[in-house]
Amino acid sequence: MTRFVIDHPFAGDKLREECGVFGIKGNESASAHTALGLHALQHRGQEAAGIVSFNGGQFHVQRSLGLVADGFGDPKVIEQLKGASAIGHNRYATTGDTILRNVQPIFVETSMGGLALAHNGNLTNAHLLRRELVQKGALFQSTLDTEVIVHLVALSEFSTLPDRLIDALKQVVGAYSLVALTDSALIGVRDPMGVRPLVLGDLQGAPVLASETCALDILGADWVRDIEPGEMVIATDDGVQSLKPFEPEPERFCVFEYIYFARPDSMVEERNVYDVRKHMGRELARESGVPADIVVPVPDSGVPAALGYADEASLPFDLGIIRNHYVGRTFIEPTDHIRHLGVKLKHNANRGQVAGKRVILIDDSIVRGTTSTKIVTMMREAGATEVHMRIASPPTTHSCFYGVDTPSRKELLAARMDVEEMRSFIGVDSLAFLSVDGLYRAAGQAGGRLSNQPQYCDACLTGDYPIPLVDREGGHDANQLSLLHDYE
Repeated sequence: MTRFVIDHPFAGDKLREECGVFGIKGNESASAHTALGLHALQHRGQEAAGIVSFNGGQFHVQRSLGLVADGFGDPKVIEQLKGASAIGHNRYATTGDTILRNVQPIFVETSMGGLALAHNGNLTNAHLLRRELVQKGALFQSTLDTEVIVHLVALSEFSTLPDRLIDALKQVVGAYSLVALTDSALIGVRDPMGVRPLVLGDLQGAPVLASETCALDILGADWVRDIEPGEMVIATDDGVQSLKPFEPEPERFCVFEYIYFARPDSMVEERNVYDVRKHMGRELARESGVPADIVVPVPDSGVPAALGYADEASLPFDLGIIRNHYVGRTFIEPTDHIRHLGVKLKHNANRGQVAGKRVILIDDSIVRGTTSTKIVTMMREAGATEVHMRIASPPTTHSCFYGVDTPSRKELLAARMDVEEMRSFIGVDSLAFLSVDGLYRAAGQAGGRLSNQPQYCDACLTGDYPIPLVDREGGHDANQLSLLHDYE
């Protein structure tokens, strides 16, 4: 019987973070802790995972496709990753061929010893640098923009690997949080604008680096602080050293971490993500309230904003949509009828809560609009008399080139339609989005965006790209180098 894989029905209508990174030094269970950290960061990437460890004389590398549990759930695998230091990487899900050679961390032997590198983000001059390196004789083994950094390190004439890494990063343009492992150090670094997150923790004296604090929580590690934009930290047996090797830039942390990417129990830039999302819902209710009987979240990411909205609007909050948490990827026969039922594999209307009621649906974003259309139809079929949709972020109008998997701009619903056209397309009685200023207020900026000095990277919402798009402007392929696509 012919069978195929369908990703969960809503995956194609969300922006997807590129990956999560993790590192630890000075703990005899380093690889096991890294696997646990990656498990906590699983929401940041489900396509592939990798771990590199070091045991004082040798590096050990293990990579696998699929979830962390698929590749690292077997204790025998962890036992092979010997050593008291390790770094790991989760890769986001995408379409196209899954290629094991493109799974991070990258590991190479240099003239100064081994170097493992894991990267969250995207380099916007990777195509240009790659062409120049190939012309100089560089031989690339993957399609990763991260591998560009490795070649630049190899060509550097500085005398230590940290200095060579600094030299390499001064030549790249883009958004990045990196963790690196050498035979003597664990290194973490953020780009000068701090677009992508990275935190420093401590596990009984062992320094820990992670994309989010939830990866510290799973280990019982203490949060120390965020790595600052443009900062490099170097953890050795002598302690943790902080360097500021790059020219300072205005901070532009990715605001979509608050909207969707980060886990709600994480602290991001010293703010609890769950609280920020509840504040988004409150701001949304203040800006676009409508008479209704019930507030219903689109699970799970819409739940905190819906709680905030219901509280501010003094309306009941109910789970009018029930999510099946066990569907994952479903193997089914490829018939049109089954494809049509795909949305119900993961979500189903709670008819007893919505029948005969005016419903306000709360979601975190609209990308293509296909999911929203199916959800609204589901609500009407369950007997809702009115369906109003409120989105706890501004319209997504532009593609991201800084490490987020976004559709091309022509596929973004808000880039092709105004709000009234989107309302008609989705089939709701009313539609409203959180304003950009409302989003900033919810994220702790009381004065709003301050158009002459924005505090976050909000390019996907405003078209204001803070980091030059060198490859795009230079006529190179405008798409990001994908970890799971061949370079063309």
